[in-house]
Amino acid sequence: MPNTYFVTGISTDVGKTIASAILVEALEADYWKPVQAGELNFCDTKKVEQLVSNKISKFHVNSYALKTPMSPHAAAEIDNISIDIKQIVEPKTKNNLVIEGAGGLLVPLNNTQTVFDIIKPSYKVIVVSRHYLGSINHTLLTVNFLKEKGFDVSLIYSGNEHKTTEDIIAKMTNASVIGRINDEPYFDKNVVREYAELFKEKL
Repeated sequence: MPNTYFVTGISTDVGKTIASAILVEALEADYWKPVQAGELNFCDTKKVEQLVSNKISKFHVNSYALKTPMSPHAAAEIDNISIDIKQIVEPKTKNNLVIEGAGGLLVPLNNTQTVFDIIKPSYKVIVVSRHYLGSINHTLLTVNFLKEKGFDVSLIYSGNEHKTTEDIIAKMTNASVIGRINDEPYFDKNVVREYAELFKEKL
């Protein structure tokens, strides 16, 4: 049976899109970003599509494509719309599916609902963590919240190793680690394919 993987981050700009591309390549999965805010000419869907080599993956249309690079609730207000999560309908596919969230788990979509509200209990959740001052707190909050809600949670580290940070996260979450994405000079199809081979056995 195919699986659905939801990729979230401990904050914004921690490497979710690169991680999603690697997962899509490793699993030959479909990709879907339900809510895109800003960069519509070169959105995350297009970025992932350009990094994936296999010919099986399909790239599904956003449920909401908002013009301003802001929290979705604020970007939607600028576009004079309100995000209705009933309109965020998972695409039908017989393939594995990688879903990329917007920002972190509790990023607001509207006045009452957050990104967390579109994660189904059956999804495997992958948290992308990157070291910065405050990242331990953000990682523990994210992973432990998901675990308390009963989710299957794994980590991907983005950026170069920071042992003291990662050791305490391991001790305090006991979450499995899929792998690390180093700070590479660039990411292209070849680099993504190399990481996909490394991550494949952990998925």
